[in-house]
Amino acid sequence: MPRPWDPEHLRGAVAVAVDGSAHARRAVRWAADQAALEHRRLTVLAVAVTGDEATTAPDAAAEAVEAARALHPEGPVVSLVGVGDPRQLLVDASAHAHMVVLGSRGRGPLSSMLLGSVSAAVSAHAACPVVVCRPLQDVERRGGVVVGADGTPESLPVVEFAYRQAFLRGEPLTVLHSVYDAVAVAARARSTDDAEPDVPGLEQLHAALAESVAGLSEDYPGVPVTLTVRQGLADQALDPRHGGWELIVVGRHPMTSLDRVLTGSVATAVLERADAPVAVVPEPRPRRTTP
Repeated sequence: MPRPWDPEHLRGAVAVAVDGSAHARRAVRWAADQAALEHRRLTVLAVAVTGDEATTAPDAAAEAVEAARALHPEGPVVSLVGVGDPRQLLVDASAHAHMVVLGSRGRGPLSSMLLGSVSAAVSAHAACPVVVCRPLQDVERRGGVVVGADGTPESLPVVEFAYRQAFLRGEPLTVLHSVYDAVAVAARARSTDDAEPDVPGLEQLHAALAESVAGLSEDYPGVPVTLTVRQGLADQALDPRHGGWELIVVGRHPMTSLDRVLTGSVATAVLERADAPVAVVPEPRPRRTTP
């Protein structure tokens, strides 16, 4: 019998999913820091797939609560145990939470986080931003936040999320728009040097990107911002090896089935190749224009 969450403990909270694994412990540390930055409650969610696992889930929750309190003793922390499909339970939690945080691949005593399917499903369907804490690789990190943007009104909530994260952390922000041009890709493949081939319209794209985020710089003063238009696929342009970022922010489009085939893999591809935490922020549906 599924056991749902108590919405009162989730409302406005930073919620973190745990299963007793090292991946979940990394997510707890990130979520505890985030809750402290935003002065929000941290809610630990331990998901048991079966009734038998419900006996071990409280142990995973208690371990996470203890770790969070060790990092931020003054921060409010509560824990909840849910029984059922972890993907559905965490998506349900996202309807009330401010943010959902989870590890990319858990292998703890609870089977809820196995094989990374949960992080992929929750990031694809959640109602609030989802942060997937990827394992950090041994690369040079210059710090900062990067966000993928296309200059559309629908992407503004994604960019604003990134601005706020950079502001809270006192970190620089890179706003990146990727352009895929088949001719340029072919020219690069034939080129004998490392120079980037010219793509028509890059200056106009850069100007449009600057215009689209102008108001946010006023809302979040003091955040150093770099606007970048880069050739290539979005997931390749956001590869953290290009910048050593501490947080990667991507939007998730509301998609039809055809859109899902054509573009639905961008956020998933970023999650798969990233070696830093990735925030997937849902975008609103585009407004329909009346003829």
